[in-house]
Amino acid sequence: MLSRIAESLFWIGRYVERADGTSRLLDVHLQLLLEDPWVDEDTACRSLLEVIGSDPNYPHQLTRQDLLNILSVDRSEPSSIAISLNAARENARRVREIVSTELWECLNTTRSRMPRKVSIERAHDFFGWVRERTALAVGIVESSTSRDEAWTFFTLGRSLERVDMTARLLATSELTEASGPSWTTILRSCGAYEAYLRTYRGVPSATNAAEFLLLDRIFPRSVTFALSRAERCLSDLAPSTDRVGTSDLGLRQLTQLRTNLEYRSAPDILANLTQEMTQLQSGIHEITEAIRARYFPVNAVPQWIGEVS
Repeated sequence: MLSRIAESLFWIGRYVERADGTSRLLDVHLQLLLEDPWVDEDTACRSLLEVIGSDPNYPHQLTRQDLLNILSVDRSEPSSIAISLNAARENARRVREIVSTELWECLNTTRSRMPRKVSIERAHDFFGWVRERTALAVGIVESSTSRDEAWTFFTLGRSLERVDMTARLLATSELTEASGPSWTTILRSCGAYEAYLRTYRGVPSATNAAEFLLLDRIFPRSVTFALSRAERCLSDLAPSTDRVGTSDLGLRQLTQLRTNLEYRSAPDILANLTQEMTQLQSGIHEITEAIRARYFPVNAVPQWIGEVS
């Protein structure tokens, strides 16, 4: 497969998952600000911007409406939902000969129907719409794409982005000392609340909820599950023939990241959750760079060299 096509498919998966994850993060955070009047709104908004990777240095006091505008519909903010959905559509346009008509129409329609403004009263409905549209895009790929390299790159991108966004969501639990979102709210935002109740049969506790979202091997939104799926994707792309270790840097880093997380206890991770999630995000960034270097090489731009006089 051409590196141009592989890279576009990889980023379609990432951007679709990023739009979904950002909508879940915002839904949780705005609900927190609405329910707890004692939270310093400006500090909480800047903290979330920092967690999500945006510049929090605005000269004025930030409100819930400002946060909603910046991370939802702002076409100049790289972390916004609008930018993610537009980027997914643009990547699909570049590989129109590969993506199905259904997927193209889904992404194109979603981009065209993206509102220019969302009021705080309609925020929950908007986030639900975003999750429905991204779920539709993923469903189309899962139900109508052959399990070849195209599907593998798409799934690889989704899996890595899911790890990153889940890490960011878990990091919001410590945005403030006593007013962070409850674990019930976090579980609901991941679509994990009912699955958690079937597994633990009790009110969510910090240890059990973190264990479920980080370490559960069969829940598709857990970090360990997503890392394992990304690992399988990389193994399928380049089956190893090495007798010792692996020459694939991305696969080696991914396996190290998974095992470092999978074989630790939840209380150990919870002891310094914010730092652990930051390290997890850094690991995903390094793996992405290794994948880029191996599968999406950028050819050096030829330079003209004048004659020596």
